[in-house]
Amino acid sequence: MAEVQRPPLNWEASASATHPQISSTLPPEVETCLKNARFLHLATCDALYPHVSLMNYTYLPSTPYDPSPVIIMTTNPSSKKTLNLINNPRVSLLVHDWVSHRPPTRVPDPTRESSPPPQATRSSLASLLLNINTSALSSISATINGTARIIDKGSEEEAWCKERHLENNTFGDQVREEQGVFGAPQNPASPEGDGGASCFIEGEEVRVMLVGVKEGRIADWKGGVKDWVIVPPEEQDQRGSETMVNGIS
Repeated sequence: MAEVQRPPLNWEASASATHPQISSTLPPEVETCLKNARFLHLATCDALYPHVSLMNYTYLPSTPYDPSPVIIMTTNPSSKKTLNLINNPRVSLLVHDWVSHRPPTRVPDPTRESSPPPQATRSSLASLLLNINTSALSSISATINGTARIIDKGSEEEAWCKERHLENNTFGDQVREEQGVFGAPQNPASPEGDGGASCFIEGEEVRVMLVGVKEGRIADWKGGVKDWVIVPPEEQDQRGSETMVNGIS
């Protein structure tokens, strides 16, 4: 099987855009990362400080209501992030495929509590997670910028997005195994296999948030970066000679 050729990450100054890749779809490595990661970080901002939240999410390349890539999340209407979004709908997301567990340091730190808990080290599942071969991972992070909107409550779009979001965040036996291994209490009121997601998605007060993806940046563990921009096909045609071969301008 022929190896997939991807535009290389570059080493240009990262404070500005670095010859962004222009496309109507997400770069393949970003799409793969979004399909495989469990959570992402959502950054909203008021007039003073950014506010970062760890979020369940659902990525879709398009919906019946939007032809462009979108990310579905849910939020409490009285939360800090919701209030920020009302005043400033511009958001930034961070998703990565790095193993985030911090390994032991050369000099043991007696003040550091073990994580995961000691009982996890006796589990084959925990051993697999802790000793995973990181070289098999892509080891990239993707920053995604876009505009968020709260979907109208009671609308068909809200119901459709909630259903997709719940489907994407309902898991099998692995979730129950992880909860037992890492000491997380299981909620008997939660439907089997949903990992407790239903209360954050189907709750009466929960609102559905949709982020329209606009642009982003891929970074690898060596410090290389690659920028990308989502442009609808009709707008790409208007760029004419400004767009070079392979979508790089």
